[in-house]
Amino acid sequence: MLMYPQIDPVALQLGPIAIHWYGLTYLAAFGLFMWLGICRLKHPPFNRLQGNAAWTRRDVEDLLFQGVIGVIVGGRLGYCLFYKPAYYLSHPLEVFAVWEGGMSFHGGLLGVIGAMLWFAYSRKRSWLYVVDFVAPCVPTGLAAGRIGNFINGELWGRFSNPELPWGMVFPQSGSMLPRHPSQIYQFLLEGVLLFVLLWIYARKEHKPGQVAAAFLIGYGSFRFIAEYFREPDAYLGILSMGMSMGQWLCIPMIVGGAMMWIWAQRRSAV
Repeated sequence: MLMYPQIDPVALQLGPIAIHWYGLTYLAAFGLFMWLGICRLKHPPFNRLQGNAAWTRRDVEDLLFQGVIGVIVGGRLGYCLFYKPAYYLSHPLEVFAVWEGGMSFHGGLLGVIGAMLWFAYSRKRSWLYVVDFVAPCVPTGLAAGRIGNFINGELWGRFSNPELPWGMVFPQSGSMLPRHPSQIYQFLLEGVLLFVLLWIYARKEHKPGQVAAAFLIGYGSFRFIAEYFREPDAYLGILSMGMSMGQWLCIPMIVGGAMMWIWAQRRSAV
C-alpha cells in the first residue's frame, strides 16, 4: 500500500499572497476550455455557420465567463440545498462563505445550464447547439478539479483490500488503513475517458442535443461507478438502497440524458 504524500496545498507564497494548487487547477480548467472551444469551432456544424450565425473566438470567451459564474453560483447553492439544507437554513449568511469550501458538481451543472440558456437567449441561438458546443469541452476541467482534490487530500475513497497495490493511506481521514484513491479514479473516468469518448463522438455531426445528452449519460454513469469507491460524506453516509447522495443525483442525469438523446433523434425525424 501507499502513503498519501501530504502535498502542501500552497503552490507559491509571495509575501502575504498564497497561490494554492487548487486555484491553479481551476485556471488550468478555464485554459483548457478556451483551447478546446477554439478547436471546437472547426467541428460540424459550427464550421459551416456564416454571417450572424457564425461562431467566433469571442463566443468561446463569453461562454467561458458565463459558465464560470454558473459553476460558482450553482455549485455553491447546490451544495447547500443537496447536502446541508437544514444547516444553511439555520445559518443563511454562511451560504456566501465559499472560502470555507463546499461545492456540488450537480449544482454547478444546473448553474451552467442556466448560463447557457441565457447565452442562447441573448445571442438568439439554439440552446441545443450551445450545450452541444460546450459539452465536449467540460471533462478536462473536471479532470483538473480531481487533481486538485487529490493535492488537497480530500474526498478520499472507501477502505480497500490491504493487498491492493495502489491502496493509499490518508492520515487526515482519521484512519491508517488503506483506501481507494477515488480522486484518481474520478480523474480517469469522469475526466480523461469521458473526454476521449465525447470528443470523438462530437467530431461527427449529430442531431441537435445529442452531444449534450451523451455527456449527461457518460458523466452520470462514470460518476455512479466511482461513487462505489468514494467515501460518502460523513454527515450523510449511505442513503436508501445502499446508494450515496452522489449516486442518487446521477440517476436523473442518466435518465434525463437518455430521454434527451431519444427526443433529439425523434424530433429531427419528424
